[in-house]
Amino acid sequence: MNRSLVVALAALLVVVVAVGSSLFTVAQTEQVLITQFGQPVRVITDPGLHAKIPLVQAAISFDRRLLDYEIPSAEVILGDQRRLNVDSFARFRVTDPLRYYQAVGPTEDGILLRLRSVVSSALRRVLGNEQLLNVLSSERTRIMSTIRDQVNAEMSGFGVDVIDVRIRRADLPAENTQAILSRMQSERQRVAAQARAEGAEASARIKANAERERTVLLATARATADKVRGEGEAQAIALYAEAFNRDPGFFGVWRTLVAYREAFAKGQSKLVLTPGDGFLKLLQQAPVPGDTGVAAKLP
Repeated sequence: MNRSLVVALAALLVVVVAVGSSLFTVAQTEQVLITQFGQPVRVITDPGLHAKIPLVQAAISFDRRLLDYEIPSAEVILGDQRRLNVDSFARFRVTDPLRYYQAVGPTEDGILLRLRSVVSSALRRVLGNEQLLNVLSSERTRIMSTIRDQVNAEMSGFGVDVIDVRIRRADLPAENTQAILSRMQSERQRVAAQARAEGAEASARIKANAERERTVLLATARATADKVRGEGEAQAIALYAEAFNRDPGFFGVWRTLVAYREAFAKGQSKLVLTPGDGFLKLLQQAPVPGDTGVAAKLP
């Protein structure tokens, strides 16, 4: 192999290497910052094949998708002096690679450390003015919107757009949990005791009203019964008197027969009578119509 062929192959190899190092591809999920000797030159956001000066310029790729970052747990003091361990996460997107590079450099660790610091500060600042009940209720949406706006305002100078900040978990410190549970238990016991007392009071009131109504009803019923009974007895006496006045003899006979029925109905009655007693006269002799002497002799 002659010298000229070797030189030609070497030149061809240099050209291939130079062309290969000068061409690069930008994916749809990326954006690229071109630097020259460490100084930013331009930003490429269009996907496809692009070129740069080999050995002079470098292409630094940044993800343009929505990124998630979990913030480590931090203890926060709320507005009511309650302590809360808060786990949160943030979702962000790199919108300006030039600012990103100028602020924290080409690595992702720098922006994550900065985002962690900003989110933690915003959490302490905003939650420090809120009550525990607000954090655990529907007010959390408003609180998280405020935190997100503050974080986004601070991170905009780093070329990052913070889309959302959320509390993933909020727990009371272990040393406070038992005390709070004890207070909650005492409160529930107090409410239960109050409910039982109110129930017992209502039961006693209902029973007293029922007893009073029962007494009134019984008294009214007795009075009505006595009145009706008296009226019935008065009518009976009037009927007896009218019957006696119409036919004293027949009334005497009828009264005697009624006495027989009451005395001998059970079949075991015993009577002690004198020889001249007229009680059994109707059993010995039938009454004569119009005879008033029978009634006069009967008891």
